[in-house]
Amino acid sequence: MIEDSRANRTHADLVREVAGSRSAAAHSVLAASWTRSLKRYGLLPEQRRGKERLPAGRLCDHRSSLGRLLPISAPVMDRLYASLGLAGCSVLLSDHRGVVVEQRIPASDDQAFQAAGLWRGTVWSEAKEGTNGIGTCIAEESSVTVFRDQHFHDCNTMMSCMGAPVFDEKGRLAAVLDVSSCRADMTRPMAMLVAQAVADGARQIEADHFQAVFAGQRILRGPGDGQNGSVLLAVDQDDLVIGATRAARKAYRLSEESLATPRPVGDLFGDSERRGVGLECAERREVRRAIARADGNMAAAARSLSISRATLYRRLERLGLSRP
Repeated sequence: MIEDSRANRTHADLVREVAGSRSAAAHSVLAASWTRSLKRYGLLPEQRRGKERLPAGRLCDHRSSLGRLLPISAPVMDRLYASLGLAGCSVLLSDHRGVVVEQRIPASDDQAFQAAGLWRGTVWSEAKEGTNGIGTCIAEESSVTVFRDQHFHDCNTMMSCMGAPVFDEKGRLAAVLDVSSCRADMTRPMAMLVAQAVADGARQIEADHFQAVFAGQRILRGPGDGQNGSVLLAVDQDDLVIGATRAARKAYRLSEESLATPRPVGDLFGDSERRGVGLECAERREVRRAIARADGNMAAAARSLSISRATLYRRLERLGLSRP
């Protein structure tokens, strides 16, 4: 948290002081963002300029680039808006370049949001607007809360913005889910609660999108609290891992190259050593599964394995399995 303890300093003075401190930038996400805004992008905190807003044609291109993620995000945005809209909060979705492509904004506050530039088609990248809930979330690829005077530009300090990243099925940053408020009654504790709801919503969009991409495949949830995203694996009919969310890739050290040559899911979970490997172990598992699926009906189990019932009995004996 960045606080100005001396009332006679302006916001711009504080930004320049903090941005000039290497220790602050090294230990604070917001200070690092202020430093990038000032030194890398050449922005000035007191600078006042109109927000860049894309024409309809270009906005349509940005919306199309999100593909199925855009309609998948709609129910989550609706739920967030139903909970927070009456408190004067807007719900925004931007693409990975910071362009707002979808919004839910209360009619009573729409003029305030339009004046602030929190509107469909506006660009909120850090390079354009300095520290803000969307642009800094993109830069850090993690959830951020930018409360009022934590924004870089003076003209944005009336807003409180809570952004959370949404990653696609390949673990790449695809979008940012953001809730913003222009009201003075937004408190820091309230902003923290909203930020948690936004992070939960972003994880839900990511999980729903992953399952849509791998529709028809088995989806397994790996261990973990999911604070950094849903740990989901897509597994094909041969129990080979063919897809993983960003959190799963980190948890199991999976890369795009390793997923190109799928591995057995049991190897990731450590089950292969415990359950055994080799043709005999695999045959034993398949025979037991067939019998279980047939509810102990040996004739049906044999048919599912494309063998005769007599052959099934011989294999049971050879594998050391008892008849049900």
